[in-house]
Amino acid sequence: MSLLEVRNLKKYFPVGGGLFSRRSGEVKAVDGVNLAVEEGETMGLVGESGCGKSTLGRSILRLIEPTGGEVYFQGKNLLAMSQRELREMRRQMQIIFQDPYASLNPRMRVGEIIGEGLEIHKLAKGKKKRDRVMELLHQVGLREEHYDRYPHEFSGGQRQRIGIARALAVSPTFIVADEPVSSLDVSIQAQIINLLQELQEKMHLTYFFISHDLRVVEHISHRVAIMYLGKVVEIASSDKIYRDAKHPYTRALLSAVPIPDPERKKERIILEGDVPSPVNPPPGCAFHPRCPYREDICDKAEPKLEFGADSHGVSCHVFGPGKRV
Repeated sequence: MSLLEVRNLKKYFPVGGGLFSRRSGEVKAVDGVNLAVEEGETMGLVGESGCGKSTLGRSILRLIEPTGGEVYFQGKNLLAMSQRELREMRRQMQIIFQDPYASLNPRMRVGEIIGEGLEIHKLAKGKKKRDRVMELLHQVGLREEHYDRYPHEFSGGQRQRIGIARALAVSPTFIVADEPVSSLDVSIQAQIINLLQELQEKMHLTYFFISHDLRVVEHISHRVAIMYLGKVVEIASSDKIYRDAKHPYTRALLSAVPIPDPERKKERIILEGDVPSPVNPPPGCAFHPRCPYREDICDKAEPKLEFGADSHGVSCHVFGPGKRV
């Protein structure tokens, strides 16, 4: 059994407009996502800005309420739980936010920020809480004297380390990392990625790692899911995605990644047009207006995410399992 299983998950946001701001439509931010995350692995999620990555991560944790679908964690449906049941389960599921500046309360000291979860879940208080926070500071590469400082006294990389310590405080098994290095300098990104990998090995953590940086995802992930306009269009092991991508959208993303070698040249795949609106997505395959390989069926029928014998899932009429190579 997978640690996490997502079935047909949807999150639609209402769109107001017209007289008296009546509902005029809905943004299909997450539209029927299916995926599973195995215990101890890092599942990477990649896609363009606005494709629904962060909304998916937060919907899984019920930080925002999904419109429909099911989310099973350790065999239990999170969407069927009461708030009391969900609160008990939250000890096992935490999140590292994208912005290390906005995600920390500027009026709280570091010790209070990291230790807040311990008090909420009644795990420790007083000296026991302080000792646990000191231990966490050491684990993420900070010092004891940082305990009584405020967030504004730290650099971006240090603030993200505080965010990681806060996520680890209640000893979770599953962590959603929502673009945790996107706002950091490249050298600091490497430090944070290495820290996350070390912590995963020591604490047997499972990560759902969201990013738009394909190279970062390749480095840290065991499997990778590619998201486009609210849907997962391809999913496979990291090696298969980066060496043998099937979906035209995945291929286009990979062709845009710079190669650190001036002697090597790579053919760039230029997509037509802009990303369609999630308020009014195109019929059939959502990617077909921009796809250089589209066929007649692509604008008529929506392709399903189908898996081949090698566990490589592709949602495409042209390049799906058993079709064109």
